Amino acid sequence: MTSAGGVTDAWLASQRAGGGATPTSALQALRVAPVTHRVAKELLRQGHYLGTLPAGTRLSFGVFAGQSLAGVVTLGVGPPNGHRLIHGAGPDECLTMTRFLLSDRLPRNSESRVLSVVLRALRRNTSVRFVLTYADPAVGHTGVIYRAAGFLYLGLSQGVARYDIGDGRRHHSRTFSHVFGTRSRRHLEERGLTVRLVDQAPKHRYLYLLDASLQERIAVPILQFPKTGECDGSP
Repeated sequence: MTSAGGVTDAWLASQRAGGGATPTSALQALRVAPVTHRVAKELLRQGHYLGTLPAGTRLSFGVFAGQSLAGVVTLGVGPPNGHRLIHGAGPDECLTMTRFLLSDRLPRNSESRVLSVVLRALRRNTSVRFVLTYADPAVGHTGVIYRAAGFLYLGLSQGVARYDIGDGRRHHSRTFSHVFGTRSRRHLEERGLTVRLVDQAPKHRYLYLLDASLQERIAVPILQFPKTGECDGSP
């Protein structure tokens, strides 16, 4: 898999050569380009309902309106067995879109445009063959933006328990493994953390094929899109 630095280098080279990776239609004011994880983390802390940059993040893209940073898209390691949604695929062939945040002040259809730019960058500059993403119905999200962008709907995922340590957030086990070197509740409690597991509801699961030849290898049924509610969103 191409590194984050490799994507950045390829992106800049494309821009210098007039590669057109940035939208140029009615949304020409938007620019999408790689940003550091530090920049992505701060924007997510301020504006995303989960407030965190997931451990295992590999790529972070900023969405710019003029000179202002107006959104961020992050991709990284998703569920341990996510790659198995494609028969015979390996972990390095898949990335999960872990956060998608855009300012409400951006023009209509910005979500679809940003997604198309990011997916095109992955196809051109990495060896990733498919992308997974999830929409959380617990906060009213059904994934309308993914339907518009050509994702396939694969039904609900299995709910994964989160860690509650009394700080007002519910953390993924991968975060604990990254920060503390373990996800064992016993070891965490030995370090003075009071840990409670909180069951999480399943999420809507979406798949985008960067390599169309994988269509016949999808391991689960492709389903009709879920009904939309009054609000929608992304990871």
